Amino acid sequence: MKGTHAVTTAYLNRIATATPPNDVHDSFVSFAEGQLEDPRAHRAFRRMAERGQIDHRWSALTPKVDDGDGVLDRDGFYALGRFPSTAARMRRYEADAPDLAAKAFERLGLGADASRLTHLIVVSCTGLSAPGIDFDLIARFELNPSIERTTVGFMGCYAAINGLKLARHIVRSEPQSRVLVVCLELCTLHLNESANLEQLLSFLVFGDGCAAALVSAEPVGLALDSFHAAMAPGTAEEIRWNIRDLGFDMFLSGRVPGELGRTLKRGVETILAGRQVRDVDLWAVHPGGRSVLDAVETGLELEGDALVPSRRVLRANGNMSSATILFVLEEIMRDAEPGRTGCAMAFGPGLVAETMMFQTAGR
Repeated sequence: MKGTHAVTTAYLNRIATATPPNDVHDSFVSFAEGQLEDPRAHRAFRRMAERGQIDHRWSALTPKVDDGDGVLDRDGFYALGRFPSTAARMRRYEADAPDLAAKAFERLGLGADASRLTHLIVVSCTGLSAPGIDFDLIARFELNPSIERTTVGFMGCYAAINGLKLARHIVRSEPQSRVLVVCLELCTLHLNESANLEQLLSFLVFGDGCAAALVSAEPVGLALDSFHAAMAPGTAEEIRWNIRDLGFDMFLSGRVPGELGRTLKRGVETILAGRQVRDVDLWAVHPGGRSVLDAVETGLELEGDALVPSRRVLRANGNMSSATILFVLEEIMRDAEPGRTGCAMAFGPGLVAETMMFQTAGR
């Protein structure tokens, strides 16, 4: 008679988050609006900005008072008629990203346990360099130099779910593993000059942020139960993220919220692993924007307060690409009672919803 093999459960034990010190939301809105010449476009832009439900966005750049000279920040990084090259943006990423990653790591509070980390997964789609953030963290905090390193790059806003999926695989195959996942995005390094209303509207939501998370077999935090990717057919062009001469060029179609709502509604049974919506206590939904949250709420027929943590993160930080869903999960972990069932989801190029079912364990 063959013996049975017990499958190890992976847990998201703790999350720590960090943002740069500069609140740039109002100055970014004003700067973007100044690129529009058509009065009707001005009115539409202002209306959408007011309805966005974002109060703050944080940046490595320091804004300055708008004195009509067409310069957004104190360093002159963004100046009308001479926006920075991709090389200049990457130099700024290399300068600012390590300190923000260190800030989030320190807040994780691992102390002497940092030496027990076995794997390091760095997630980012807003900067590339080698050696990168992983090497800086190893040197700065004297982590094990043999720690296994992996980079999840250029997958967009849903990449944190893929990072957690990878961490779960590691823990399930090697139960003694302790996996550090770091999601860092400096989205504000990728503004572009444009008179296109739809493109300028995408600049209204993005900010900078970093989240660090520990995944292990220790039964504390959130048990990572299952993952599922739901793809919306025929929507590959609705979210585009391409490297160009003047930075990483983002296009976010106005069709995205509606397509997401329909995709989630069609695939809800598979996403929830056979459960009903009413069986889910906690919803951690990536706040890609107010309209995205509204579409998820409508498509899944959620209760009015189901997305409060997501809306709170959106209002306080905007959309920080891959880091954002971990900000939402941090909010949920702070107050959730043990034994609750949850669903996390984030959205990005494809058009794809990456989803994760979880259970709250002890703290």
